Amino acid sequence: MQKTDKQRRPGPCARSRALFAAVTMGLGFLAGCTTGAKVPTPVIVEAAPPVVEEVTTIARLGDGREGFVIQEVPGSDSESANDFERAVVMMQAGDYASASTVLEKVIERTPGVTAPYINLAIACRHNGKPELAEQHLQKALELIPAHPVASNEYGLLLRKAGRFAEARGIYEKTLLTFPDYSPAHKNLGILCDIYMKDLACALEHYESYSEAVPKDEQVKLWVADLRVRLGR
Repeated sequence: MQKTDKQRRPGPCARSRALFAAVTMGLGFLAGCTTGAKVPTPVIVEAAPPVVEEVTTIARLGDGREGFVIQEVPGSDSESANDFERAVVMMQAGDYASASTVLEKVIERTPGVTAPYINLAIACRHNGKPELAEQHLQKALELIPAHPVASNEYGLLLRKAGRFAEARGIYEKTLLTFPDYSPAHKNLGILCDIYMKDLACALEHYESYSEAVPKDEQVKLWVADLRVRLGR
């Protein structure tokens, strides 16, 4: 049975009232897998992104949404904020080359904020520049280690490059800080299931994801399938 990666456009991005919105989870296509098997093969879905605001703190959202708020000291100006929003619109329209140019200028003016690095990494990935994408994700993770959106994007990048052990390490590290961040559980489950053949790991993280997102019927099928295969 052959499994191949495909791409799927996610739904609309969340918007932020803050200076910079880390809309990376809602931008572009997220890699996934397909198969002809009766039980669906894992595919990757979006999740509500964190929000970048004015002070460096991390907290859960308190309005019923899934996700976290990550606040940073931007030290920026209205021009940078406007340029960032323009870049977001460009990325939503699929113009990743123009978005990259604008985001590079934003980073020159505000080098201490993670959101522009993460979005620039996504733009670079779509422009066929995975090495540059990795550099920008590494910078975001220097600013906020285990940043959930940066880590999730980095894990996908490493998985696509066949660097499975590194991808697993990235997911596991972010889950130590953000144990309720469901996309990392799902993507780590996919990595363990399809790419690393570690079924116990896959089941553990599919179950964690399923507890957090009980309406995802597809993952329930994956859990049931793995329990049968593991004799549980």
